[in-house]
Amino acid sequence: MSFSCTLTEPIVQRSALKSKKQKTLGRSVHSSGIGVFTGKDVSIRLCPAPLDAGIVFQRIDLPNHPEFPAKLEFVQGTPRCTLIGDAAGASVQTVEHLLASLNACGIDNVFIEISGPEVPIFDGSSLSFIAMIEEAGVVEQEGVREVVRISKPVYWSQGDIHLVALPSDEYRISYTLHYPNSSAIGTQFFSTLVDQNLFIDEIAPCRTFSVYEEIAPMIEKGLVKGSLENAVIIKENVVLNPGGLRFSNEMVRHKVLDLIGDLSLIPVLFTAHIIAIRSGHASNNAFAKELFNQIKMECS
Repeated sequence: MSFSCTLTEPIVQRSALKSKKQKTLGRSVHSSGIGVFTGKDVSIRLCPAPLDAGIVFQRIDLPNHPEFPAKLEFVQGTPRCTLIGDAAGASVQTVEHLLASLNACGIDNVFIEISGPEVPIFDGSSLSFIAMIEEAGVVEQEGVREVVRISKPVYWSQGDIHLVALPSDEYRISYTLHYPNSSAIGTQFFSTLVDQNLFIDEIAPCRTFSVYEEIAPMIEKGLVKGSLENAVIIKENVVLNPGGLRFSNEMVRHKVLDLIGDLSLIPVLFTAHIIAIRSGHASNNAFAKELFNQIKMECS
């Protein structure tokens, strides 16, 4: 059973709106890599987009090159990642690392051409996407987006998973990770502003991770094709990657990265202090819908 709640007082104060200049990329950039679930090569191109275009994926490998925006209403599932698509069945999965990078860098408008059903995993972090954005450059556009400051808490819970949005003039995320069955992970906490420089230095390098014993059945069924080059793997409470961890709490930092990406699917910019305990893609998505529904209601 899940439980969500918003207080009866207005969640958004109209006077608490500010704005920021919209941004896009300076030029198109291209890269390629494997998909962690299929193991197949995927090409991806990030292209400048006009004012108010938003972030739009296009499957250039499919007939008619279907397009779908990176918005909550297009989330089709959360199979150990976030998958977006259209009603006809065209989709792209593992979008969260790319979306987190675009959000942290303030990119509002971009067309994403992709030649397969999943975004390349690269090394499991956001470093490759940051490199692409830096190569393309960022340009301001002659238009603005409003930024909403929530005025009352919103929260969502299911079992031992909890997410809360508290009023704040800044966008901050505080995350608690708890893996009682893995001493290599244990309990970790990380709190940070969602700021471009902090993201690049302290969050983007952090890789996705898995406990081998949990994903072994998926590997045996061919549902996961990645390797130690694409993720941090823990087996029998030991980190298998030859280089070890990039941060002592790399796992919780990656959870923050995922949460930034998942919440960026809310098509409204906002400030809040997000507090998350043990959340994953499914709960991130459910919480994002709850928060967005209330913002829409109060802004209408």
